[in-house]
Amino acid sequence: MKAQRAVWGETLVDLAKQDPRVLVLDADLATSTQAVNVANEVPEAFLELGIAEANMVGVAMGLTTLGYRPWLSTFGVFLTSRSLDQIRVLVSQTKAPVRLSGAYAGLLNGSSGKTHQDLEDLATMRAMPNLVVLAPADEYEVAAMMRWSAEYDGPVYMRVARDAVTPVFDETYEFRPGAVHRLRDGADVVLVSTGVQTSRVLAAAGLLAEAGIESRVVHVPSLKPLDQVALVGELADAPLVVTVEEHSIIGGLGGLVAEVVAAELPGVRVVRVGLADTWSESAPNGYLLDHYGLSPERVAEQVTAIRNTVG
Repeated sequence: MKAQRAVWGETLVDLAKQDPRVLVLDADLATSTQAVNVANEVPEAFLELGIAEANMVGVAMGLTTLGYRPWLSTFGVFLTSRSLDQIRVLVSQTKAPVRLSGAYAGLLNGSSGKTHQDLEDLATMRAMPNLVVLAPADEYEVAAMMRWSAEYDGPVYMRVARDAVTPVFDETYEFRPGAVHRLRDGADVVLVSTGVQTSRVLAAAGLLAEAGIESRVVHVPSLKPLDQVALVGELADAPLVVTVEEHSIIGGLGGLVAEVVAAELPGVRVVRVGLADTWSESAPNGYLLDHYGLSPERVAEQVTAIRNTVG
């Protein structure tokens, strides 16, 4: 079991060794993001730009005009908030092949405080035209997404978590943009998740099964593009759909699923679980997952309560 950031750094080394167009631009966080691997093993492919994230985005766009394929190394919040104007104008509007890697995204950067937690990134990036938005479940999906992104001729945002989770896939996994994955069968409720939260949702499904509730678990790694027909197929027969995400319930996965259901399946009930329009807190990971209802135990409790409420 490996942390996503570790696999991100290792895969970048492989890509840089294989393709001289690959450059890694860092904003003084290479040790944290693991871009330091590139600095150590392929130093000619590593550029340290200091704590100047907006400038880093501009430099990356400029490098694409010379044929390079830059990957950006910093925390997600510094890309999707601090550098948003540069991403909007220089990357999204021009379709420049910049790979925006949002490290330490999500809730579990609590030791750094709410200023460093990024719980709006999927909503912000999903609203950007021309931008692919990805949230991998585990180490295998990170590597597969990166290898796909390396060949894609356009901009990509990928959420990269700090800590390891129980893997959902294995080394045979192949990424296809837009695909949705049924990870568990069940007829009582459909649980839809994305990113590393999917691992916790699978654990929650196990707890629900012990209580006699059988859950279908659907993983949505590609928030944009999305195979809408496939998602509708997974939800069409659902008595209840519960989305669970380590993100605000506004504009992220829950918003995406609600949009699809409203357009295609108006009779299906959707309930969103995540951060309910609130800023997060600084605290240990376990406390934060429990406090915001995202640990397997709290997810199972909420799903049970929701089913009891809706009948």
